[in-house]
Amino acid sequence: MTSPASASAAFSTLPLTPAMQENLHSLGYLGMTPIQAASLPLTLAGDDLIAQAKTGSGKTAAFALALLHKLDVRNLNVQALVLCPTRELADQVTQEIRRLARFEANIKVLTLCGGSTMRPQIESLSHGAHIAVGTPGRIMDHLERGTLDLGQLQTLVLDEADRMLDMGFHDDITYVARQCPKNRQTLLFSATFPEGIAKLSAQFMRNPKEVKVQATHEASKIQQRWYEVERSTRLDAVTQLLLHFRPASTIAFCNTKQQCRDLVDVLTAHGIEAIALHGNLEQRDRDQVLIQFANRSASVLVATDVAARGLDIAQLEAVINVDVTPDSEVHIHRIGRTGRGDAEGLALNLASMDEMGRVGNIEVLQGRQSEWHPVSELTPASNQPLLAPMVTIQILGGRKEKIRPGDVLGALTGEAGLQGSSIGKINVTDFHTYVAIERSIAGSAVGLLNSVKVKGKKVKARLLSDD
Repeated sequence: MTSPASASAAFSTLPLTPAMQENLHSLGYLGMTPIQAASLPLTLAGDDLIAQAKTGSGKTAAFALALLHKLDVRNLNVQALVLCPTRELADQVTQEIRRLARFEANIKVLTLCGGSTMRPQIESLSHGAHIAVGTPGRIMDHLERGTLDLGQLQTLVLDEADRMLDMGFHDDITYVARQCPKNRQTLLFSATFPEGIAKLSAQFMRNPKEVKVQATHEASKIQQRWYEVERSTRLDAVTQLLLHFRPASTIAFCNTKQQCRDLVDVLTAHGIEAIALHGNLEQRDRDQVLIQFANRSASVLVATDVAARGLDIAQLEAVINVDVTPDSEVHIHRIGRTGRGDAEGLALNLASMDEMGRVGNIEVLQGRQSEWHPVSELTPASNQPLLAPMVTIQILGGRKEKIRPGDVLGALTGEAGLQGSSIGKINVTDFHTYVAIERSIAGSAVGLLNSVKVKGKKVKARLLSDD
């Protein structure tokens, strides 16, 4: 297994074109992250690769630069395919590839995921594309319909392969891989290495090189605290943690869907705005949950590991492990969602006596002992309820009506007369548009939106919390 190179290695040491080097410099890519330094020399040389890396480690650039390096822009056939476990991760990967591809005009990157209608995707494919990013099920649908041709594919990327296996995509991945040319390059990225990864790679990878970046975090960046609880008091302890530390944005991880639902009920009863993310949600509901949390309209996202994989939320102040995961590397992955970049993070962990064996395994992996605190030291920092700073407004109408974020922003700051500083993220989906508005003016903003025109048409708006 290859040991990672120094994270300070410069991109200028790589055999990239001057235009690509200049674009990297303009984007602020100066020194390589450990996963980039370890994998890029191998991927650029054409080797198959199995790399262990977590979300936020810079792994997208680690494979994107390799596939962009050998792309023939004059050839409008799909030359690279990236498979992702979730639509959210696929969207993030697409955006990052587009940024990295700015060095060359007219590189076309398509996102092909379930939860969106097929027709626009089929139409886009008919005009040609260089790179496709998508979920296994939807890619398989396009292959079966004959709307996606992988005959000229050069690079197949499996991103977060462990979670694709967790979500039951093994057969879909195998089907897709068999539709690719045998002489392609295959790059597999995974946060953990369960047994299924070895089986998957043995099926269709050619003498892959292996790279592993240590999955630990700087103790100074993420403050970890452990609290011993009884099973019967666990959910109430989450409430105590939130009211004591009052983080603006928190993901609370549970091991089961039922635990997620129960915790949301408990938090809501204590005036804490919480929403659940688990495998039983319909795609539309999942999208709405993620939009509300990402735009800071909900303080707490209660999630299972599988449902949250591929989710990358900026400015996440805290992670709460409501249950101790049986997989120590998953624990590392959970807490690594906070303390990103230059920010500091808080990892709060609850454990009952029968989970102490799992805690011991985590200590071994982290190379340090846990810091324990009594639950009794947790006291409410304020008498105010823990409410998110923003509220989400849903507008009927989206991409199908050619609505863009600028149209909504213009209507709100123009005719409606709102300050731009009061308006947060604007998300446009196929049929709806979601706008984050400061809580104090949300009610009046809905009335204003219903009285003005967006793109020359009257719209219907409501608070999303009115469901």
